[in-house]
Amino acid sequence: MASFVISGCGLKPLPRIYPKQRTAHSFSTYNLRISRPNQFCSSSSGINEERNWALRVSAPLRIQPLEEENAAGEEFDPAAPPPFKLSDIKAAIPKHCWVKDPWRSVSYVVRDVLAVFGMAAAAAYFNSWLVWPLYWFAQSTMFWALFVLGHDCGHGSFSNNPKLNSVFGHFLHSSILVPYHGWRISHRTHHQNHGHVENDESWHPWPEKIYNSLDSMTKKLRFTLPFPMLAYPIYLWTRTPGKKGSHYHPDSDLFVPAERKDIITSTVCWTAMAALLVGLSFVMGPVQLLKLYGVPYLGFVVWLDLVTYLHHHGHEDKLPWYRGKEWSYLRGGLTTLDRDYGLINNIHHDIGTHVIHHLFPQIPHYNLIEATEAAKGVLGKYYREPKKSGPLPLHLLGDLARSMKKDHYVSDTGDIVYYQTDPQLNGGQKS
Repeated sequence: MASFVISGCGLKPLPRIYPKQRTAHSFSTYNLRISRPNQFCSSSSGINEERNWALRVSAPLRIQPLEEENAAGEEFDPAAPPPFKLSDIKAAIPKHCWVKDPWRSVSYVVRDVLAVFGMAAAAAYFNSWLVWPLYWFAQSTMFWALFVLGHDCGHGSFSNNPKLNSVFGHFLHSSILVPYHGWRISHRTHHQNHGHVENDESWHPWPEKIYNSLDSMTKKLRFTLPFPMLAYPIYLWTRTPGKKGSHYHPDSDLFVPAERKDIITSTVCWTAMAALLVGLSFVMGPVQLLKLYGVPYLGFVVWLDLVTYLHHHGHEDKLPWYRGKEWSYLRGGLTTLDRDYGLINNIHHDIGTHVIHHLFPQIPHYNLIEATEAAKGVLGKYYREPKKSGPLPLHLLGDLARSMKKDHYVSDTGDIVYYQTDPQLNGGQKS
């Protein structure tokens, strides 16, 4: 029903008679621009001849923002279908944010590779136990930065040239023992099914039936820190309970026959890197290789598991997971989270700016912040502003620990589900 009527003095509001739960066709979803009358009319002068008759439409002068509606006493439900479309978000993002600059992308690769070799050379030169811990943290962070650049190659946001993306993707990911094509394809599955209980690929919840089928040791390892933060190499080899396949095997359930050559290529590149590391261990000794590469690699695994887990878990409010008809690409993407990593933001290429990345992975990492700012007006409360970080994101460790204690499984039934807690893991008794 129109919310305004026409009178000789312009538009007058009618009482709000629509129900509390507004639909996607609500006026709040439209970005209308309506000019106000040039002057007020007088009851004795009749209708102003110069008035803009384009105003004579059944639309409000000002669209009520989503925040104002909820401020009126309605509790925001993150599982409710959003009053906007994916195209509305896309239209709000400036066109230049979609432009991929291969030279700029390559410059980030050069920057990171020089940092990796420069720090390794400095650590080997000083060879001091005062230096090694600092080196391990810094180098593991740079390994993670290399992964993020390879991640852009996998999404095609590195450049518009698939061959260039593939060459740099193999170089970057193989150097940190990640099978590029194997990861690229499974990560594509993750993006296409984000927020879906069964079909998601990365850090998705276990349905209660699968959770109860696991032995107690598996449960403990999965939810007791630091073990979950070391899971990535295992996931690459075997995936997660309830799913079969390997990122290295061309006949894995992860891939279709047409992708067989890609998987063989990335596995060969991975094997070549592993062979190079074995050769280096004979040249410099296994202990030196462990200090220069082994420990930073483990640190990189922690970074990867930490960041990717917190993209989808650990928010102070419970966020939904979907099945069946309730799932959509947009609703699944809106359950992702942005995170602030302080000084690390620039180093790891703003990968913490994750909501817009999940919805539009084609946007280059160097445009994600601007794109996010532009989209906030459309997203409203469906965008959860990240907590500000100090120089180092130590506050995220608390979010991680709390999530591990309470986010254990979801119901086997229902198209909108939330994490439930197994008290036995925390020393309690099952109710």
